[in-house]
Amino acid sequence: MGTPDPKVDAFVSRAKTWRGEIQKLRSILLDLGLDEGLKWGKPCFMFEGKNIAIIQPFKAHCALMFFKGALLEDTHGLLRSQGENTQSALRLEFTSEAQVTKKVLKSYVTQAIAVEKEGREVEFKAKDELELPEELTQILKKDRKLAKAFEALTPGRRRGYVLHFSSAKQSRTRTARIEKSIPKILAGKGLQED
Repeated sequence: MGTPDPKVDAFVSRAKTWRGEIQKLRSILLDLGLDEGLKWGKPCFMFEGKNIAIIQPFKAHCALMFFKGALLEDTHGLLRSQGENTQSALRLEFTSEAQVTKKVLKSYVTQAIAVEKEGREVEFKAKDELELPEELTQILKKDRKLAKAFEALTPGRRRGYVLHFSSAKQSRTRTARIEKSIPKILAGKGLQED
């Protein structure tokens, strides 16, 4: 039995949607020996301190995302991609409590634990050189402190910012997004970090 976290109790009690699915996922994951904690504002499940999976409530479904899902064998054909820019994470999606079964979860969790025990890492495909939006290039040229902080970010954090900035269609929106992100960049944080 894994170690429960009272912060996750509070998260579940506040959940407006997918509460039953979240409770069932949590119960099974703890029963499979994973410890839980609240990370990125969501219930995260770990094995010997290594992140294995995180519960993600969305509008259309409740998901259990495996951090190294790309290394799992999809024995039940249920793993789904997080999105076009994701290389490592894959998730299971649930729209009812009945879909959350211990047998299926156990097969994926057992594999995820084995991946961690073996020390396996996802080999990321080389991405083309990050193409910075013109607005970011201009702001970084004017602010050396910001440029230094941006370069000090991990490649994933830089990529997250660039994708966020570049997805805006208008220049003024890109500029506004960049300006809003400056404090986080200077603090060395990623786009989704508090």
